[in-house]
Amino acid sequence: MNRSKKLLPQRAASLAACAVLGLLLNACGGGGAGGNSSPPVPVPVPPNDTERWVIAPAAEVGMDGAMLGRAVSELPAPAVHGMASMLVLRHGKPVLEQYWNGYNKDTLHDLRSATKSITSLLVGIAIDQRLVASIDDPISKYLGAAYPGAPALKQNITLANVLTMSSGLACDDRDAGSPGNEDKMYPTTDWVGFFVNLPQRAAPGGEGHYCTAGVVALGRVVAEASKQSIPAFASAGLFNPLGITQARWADFDNHRQTDTGGHLQLRPRDLAKLGQLVLQGGVWEGKQVVSADWIARSTGKQALIDNGWKYGYLWWLHFEQVGGKQVTMSFAWGNGGQMIFIIPEADLVVVFTGENYNSDKAERPFDILRNYVLPAIQKP
Repeated sequence: MNRSKKLLPQRAASLAACAVLGLLLNACGGGGAGGNSSPPVPVPVPPNDTERWVIAPAAEVGMDGAMLGRAVSELPAPAVHGMASMLVLRHGKPVLEQYWNGYNKDTLHDLRSATKSITSLLVGIAIDQRLVASIDDPISKYLGAAYPGAPALKQNITLANVLTMSSGLACDDRDAGSPGNEDKMYPTTDWVGFFVNLPQRAAPGGEGHYCTAGVVALGRVVAEASKQSIPAFASAGLFNPLGITQARWADFDNHRQTDTGGHLQLRPRDLAKLGQLVLQGGVWEGKQVVSADWIARSTGKQALIDNGWKYGYLWWLHFEQVGGKQVTMSFAWGNGGQMIFIIPEADLVVVFTGENYNSDKAERPFDILRNYVLPAIQKP
């Protein structure tokens, strides 16, 4: 794994934070369990024949089609080498869909840590269904029976602490020496057991450090609370309402538990649907799939983690310039260039998938968003 601490050049004030990408590569679904730099083989799945997906003219949604086209045509060859897909939706309509390197609309892509943001949606659904009472519940309420006597379960660590990477446990994916670093977790059998047996380094709710193991434990909380496997719960509560018919979860513990910290595989179109769901406040085709309250809270600032990054409940936050106005965007972020950008004030969703694992080239989606997609917006 590349653990370089190099700072990338600052390309513009609006992307100053994103220029620290070298610090964040491993925080976005780094290594272990399929996290090496070898590009995966695209996995084809049957077409979704019921899907309504029609590319709209860019002008119809107030965008410059020529500028969007340049986002694809002007990519230099080295950048294209690591790209898998790019999709742009505005006002709920797809206006650009591009694939590279053997991928197409019917191939799955490993999301790496962009999976975490989907796990956040599942936690919200579990709360909506009153399977989980509150994010202020201690994780021991749901994990205590399976892990009696585990040290972490004596520390009053809440779901909110884990959602904001502030459990206080010695778990830092950016620090190779951290006892809870994900590379130490992957070779073990039970990753939840790995997490709840970590030593405490700080009080819960204090300092935040990116910790994949904690998000895996959140998945077990949802499974225990719902009395269902994560694939079953996700399909019934989230994927089926959106018409998402192909999803492949990774697992561990001899296939008994699901990896909710990374490595979920979905089609890019399905990532766009999830982004649109969040943009619409949790509503899909008139149905409230996830409560508007959860969407607002999970994509709003809840904490600062490593180096001052604004963080919600497993969603990253940042600011961008659109038409001279600063707007807020939330995004899912996975190693290699897996991105779901959501910009409510522009009514915009942009999805990228890629193969630039542990590489500075994974910065390319930020550049494309800033230099082409946002400047293509001509009208509200």
